[in-house]
Amino acid sequence: MRRKGLLKKTAALCLTAAMAFAAGCGNSGSATASQAPAESAGTSGTAAAGAESDGASAATKFEDEVTIRVMLWDRGDAAPGTTTENNTLTQWLKEQIKETYNINVEYVAVPRSSSDDSLNIMMSGGTAPDIVFTYDQAMFYNFASNGALADLTEVYSKYGSNIEEYCQEAQGIGTLGDVRYAVMKQRGTEQPRHMAYIRQDWLDELNMEMPTTKAELGEYLKAVKENKLGGDNTVPWAMGGRGDTEKNYLNFVGSYVTLADDREAYIYNEAYMAVAPGSKDGLKQLNEWYNEGLITRDFPTDTSEDVMKADIANGNAGFILTDLTEPWDSFKVLNSETGGETFVPLYCFDLPDGSYRNPFEYRYAMFVMVPSTTSGEKLDACMMYLNWLADPENAKMVRYTPDLTENEEGVAVEPNKTQKDELGYPGTPDDLCIMNLNFDWVNDPEVLAQTDFDNQETQWASLEWFQNFYTMRTEHKFRFPTFGYISQDEQTFGADIKARMIEFVYTVVCAPSDQFESVYESGYAELVNAGLQKILDGRAAYYDSLGN
Repeated sequence: MRRKGLLKKTAALCLTAAMAFAAGCGNSGSATASQAPAESAGTSGTAAAGAESDGASAATKFEDEVTIRVMLWDRGDAAPGTTTENNTLTQWLKEQIKETYNINVEYVAVPRSSSDDSLNIMMSGGTAPDIVFTYDQAMFYNFASNGALADLTEVYSKYGSNIEEYCQEAQGIGTLGDVRYAVMKQRGTEQPRHMAYIRQDWLDELNMEMPTTKAELGEYLKAVKENKLGGDNTVPWAMGGRGDTEKNYLNFVGSYVTLADDREAYIYNEAYMAVAPGSKDGLKQLNEWYNEGLITRDFPTDTSEDVMKADIANGNAGFILTDLTEPWDSFKVLNSETGGETFVPLYCFDLPDGSYRNPFEYRYAMFVMVPSTTSGEKLDACMMYLNWLADPENAKMVRYTPDLTENEEGVAVEPNKTQKDELGYPGTPDDLCIMNLNFDWVNDPEVLAQTDFDNQETQWASLEWFQNFYTMRTEHKFRFPTFGYISQDEQTFGADIKARMIEFVYTVVCAPSDQFESVYESGYAELVNAGLQKILDGRAAYYDSLGN
C-alpha cells in the first residue's frame, strides 16, 4: 500500500515544518496522454536542472529567485494575530517552495463571497495574480476564448507529471481543442450530488416496506399525513426553497426523463433537466402532492432552509431530498430527542426501466489558470508550484496542516479550531490545497464509515448506519457528459436561465391544481424568450459537431 510511503515522507516533511515554524511563526502575527517526467527540462533564463525527485517527478530549481503571485480566498477565518496571506500555513508552504525550487510565493487574498467578481475585475485591469481559479466553467471559457489565459500545453508536459499521475481524472475539461488553458483540481471522495432520506422508524410504525418506487413513496407520504406521525405540524416531504440549487427536485424530476443517449444527457444536464422530455410529468406529480398537502407549504419562501431544518430536527418531517450530508446536524438533534436512529438513505426514484440514476459530482473541481500576462520563467514557476501541490504527500500536509494527526484507519485529521487558532493556522486550510484531494483513503467506504463513527462528538448514529450510508452512496453512479466548450448564447443567457429555471420549477409545483397547465406553459414561454431554446440548440449543435 502507498500509505506507508506517505507516512515516511510525512515524517520528513514534519521535521522540515518544525524548522519552518521556528523561523516563520514570529512573522505570523502581522483528458490527455501521460507524459514522462521532465528529467532536466530547462526554463527561461535562469533555471538549471535540479536534483529534487521523489520518484514521481523530477523538477528544476531556479538559479536566481523567481517570484509568483497566487490567488487565495479570504473567508474571514484567519487565526488571531494572523492574516489570510500571512500565517503559519502560508509561511510553511512558502518555505517548501522556496527550498525546492527557489521560487518566492506571494499570496493575493480576495473575498470568497465575491471571488469571481474580484477575478473578473483583476483580469480586466491586468492586475490578476499569476495563478487564479474559479469553479465557473463559463468564466474559464470566456477567458480562454478571448486570449486572457496562458497556453499551458508545453509547460504542463514539462512540469506537470504529478498532476498527470494523481489528478488525471479531472484534466480533460481544462483543454479547448488541443490547447490546455487550465489544470483542474482533483476532487477526493466520489460522491453523488444529492441524497433522499426517509424515516425508518415511521415505516416500522406504519408496517410498511422501504419504498423502492415513486408510487410506493407516494403511498408512504399519504400514510404519514393521514396518521399525523409528526404531530399537528406533520410535513410528509420537507422541502426548502434555496434559489441556487436544483437539489430539491433534480433526482425526482430526472427520474421521469429517459436520457436515451449521451447527446440527450449533454443537452439536458442538471441545469436544464426540468425541461427535458418527460420532465413535465415529474413536475405535475410534485404539483399534485403539493396540493394534497404532502410537501412543505410555501416552501419557496424558505430560502435559508431554516424551516426545513427545523422540521427535520423537531420530528415533523418524514422524507427529504437534499445535499448529501447537509441534514446530518438536524439528524443529530432529532436522534438525541428520540433516543434512536430515524432517517436512513434510500433510492426510490425509479426510471422508466426500473433502474435508478444517481447524478455524481464531476471528478474535477476548480479551473486553475494562469493569465496570459504571465510568461517565461514565471509560467514555468507556476506549473512547478501547482505540480508540487498535486503530490498527495504534499497536498495532505497543506490540506490538514503539518500538525495533522492520523486515526487508526490512517486518515489524516487536522487540528481542531482551537488548536488551529493557537498554532496560527487558517480556519480553512483546504483553500491553499488547490490541486489534489485524492488521498488514498477517500474512496474506502469502510474507512470513511469508521472515521465518521469515531468522530461523533455525541453518538447520534451507529457504525452500521454509516456503513450503510457509504455503501449506498456509491450505487447507481451517473455523470452528465461535459466539454470545455460553451456557446456564446450559453455564456450570455446561461446564468440567468439557470436562476429562472429554479424559479420556474418552484412556481409550477406550487400552482393550484387547475392552473398547472397554464402556469407551466407561460413559465416555459418565458424561459424560451429569455434564451433557453438558443442554449439547448447550441448544446445540440456542438455535440453533433463532434461527430459522435
